[in-house]
Amino acid sequence: MTRRRFLTLFVATAVFFGATFVAAKAGLEYVPPLLFVAFRFDIAAVLLIGYVLVRFPREQWVPRTKRDLAGIAAAGVLAIGFANASLFVGQQYTTSAVASILFSLNPILTSAFAAVLLAEERLSAVDVVGMGVAFLGVGLVIGLDPANLLASVGIGQTILLAGVTSAALGSVLIRRAGGELASTVRTAWGVPLAALLTHALGVAAGERLAAVEWTPTAVLALASVSVLSGACAYIAYFELLDSAGAIRANLAFYAVPVVAALGGWAVLGTSISSLTVIGFGTVFVGFGIIGREEIADAFRDVAERHAVPERVANGTIARGERGRPYRNGGD
Repeated sequence: MTRRRFLTLFVATAVFFGATFVAAKAGLEYVPPLLFVAFRFDIAAVLLIGYVLVRFPREQWVPRTKRDLAGIAAAGVLAIGFANASLFVGQQYTTSAVASILFSLNPILTSAFAAVLLAEERLSAVDVVGMGVAFLGVGLVIGLDPANLLASVGIGQTILLAGVTSAALGSVLIRRAGGELASTVRTAWGVPLAALLTHALGVAAGERLAAVEWTPTAVLALASVSVLSGACAYIAYFELLDSAGAIRANLAFYAVPVVAALGGWAVLGTSISSLTVIGFGTVFVGFGIIGREEIADAFRDVAERHAVPERVANGTIARGERGRPYRNGGD
């Protein structure tokens, strides 16, 4: 994977998942949480299956090995289904700010699971420092008071923590399973599985279709979480996961609260304080620490490109020589 493609997938993952918090905030007033998630996956499943049928030949979208099935199960049940059910249910009992900061724990939990389950993925001490700095920046962005968070831990925070744990474990198990399916194909199998799970949870919780208020806001929120934060987000995220590794892919969740804050400002009229701006900068510093090798490679490539004309003229480099591709998480 090239650095440009890595950056594109990273930004798409952060933006699309970040939009979930804004749309959920708007839609949960009109749709029960588990039905909201189930409808989201119903629509996303139709879009993804249609996309896979058009783009991939049949021999590429049929799971053939136990590893393929294990990857589908980890995606559908843990990384998509239970994680999102917990997110939408948990937001009933707490604020979007607390929800976003708890879900930004994903990279930290992913690192813990990866250290146990994935021999090829490890973080250095410097990487851990970078993660800590980025996490601090996230807290500044959403204006979280740690004292208040600890004092107010309740059912909502517990449900959200269960959800982010499920998402982190699912992403690591997907990486561990491997398999032969393309990430998009695996997602197209996983989302219908998540839909079945969330429908079953909704029935068990006693949620009824009659409780849904089909207002324009509810329809727009459902369309947003289904298309952008559903089909598009999971295509980008799982391709990033396969290419960059579980640890680096899940760093996108550090940027999700930033996107949620900007989305709340633009759509819901939430103000952005100077502390939020400082938090943005702190998050970027954390990213810089973690991605220091890739950033250094990027600067070297820029220097090499400026030197290419002279080196071509001197006969010391072949025309068309390019920079190095992005280093995978497992390298």
